[in-house]
Amino acid sequence: MAVNALTPAPLSALKDEALMCAYAAGEAAAFAPLYARHCQRLWRYFFRNTADAALADDMSQDLWFAVVDGAASYEVRSKFTTWLFTMAHHRLVDHWRRRKPTISLNEDSEEALGLADSLFAASGSEPEYCVDRQLTARALLAAVASLPPEQRACFLLQVEADMSLAEIAEATGVSEETAKSRLRYARAKLRTALQELR
Repeated sequence: MAVNALTPAPLSALKDEALMCAYAAGEAAAFAPLYARHCQRLWRYFFRNTADAALADDMSQDLWFAVVDGAASYEVRSKFTTWLFTMAHHRLVDHWRRRKPTISLNEDSEEALGLADSLFAASGSEPEYCVDRQLTARALLAAVASLPPEQRACFLLQVEADMSLAEIAEATGVSEETAKSRLRYARAKLRTALQELR
C-alpha cells in the first residue's frame, strides 16, 4: 500500500519546537512526547541543584504547569530546551533567593545512591569495581553539590540539558564569557575533587 505524501509525520517524529507549536495550536496529544523527552532530565536538573527529591518533584510539576499555561504565547526564538531550562533556571534562582542554599547529599540516601548509579554505565560486576564506582560517584556528587550555585547551574545545564555555551548564557542571563568562566571553574573544581579521590 502506497503512503500518501500528504500524510503528516507522527507526533513522535517531530522536533520539540514543532511539538510545542502544535500543542499551542490545540493539538493536545503533542504534549505527551515533549514531556516524555524532557521530564527526567528536568527532574535531575532540579534534584542535582537542590539535593531534595520532593522539592525536585514540586519544581518539575510547577514548571510543566507553566509550560501548559505559557503554550498560547510560545514563539520559536531558540531551541525548546533553551526555553524550558531558562524557566527552570529562573525557578532555581527564585528558590535560592527565598532560602539560603544548603546542598548536602546524604551519601547513604536512596536518591544519592540511585543518582550515583545513574552517573556511570555498568561495565563490570566485580566487587572491587562496584565499590570503586560507588566511591567515585559519591565523590562526584559531593563535588557537584559543593559548587557555588551559579557554577553548578551552568555545569548542569550543559550536562543535563546538553546546552551550548551560547544557550547556557541565554538561559542564565549572563554573557557567554561569564558562562564560559563559570563552566571552566566548575570543571576545574570537579577535576581537582576527582584527582584527590585517586
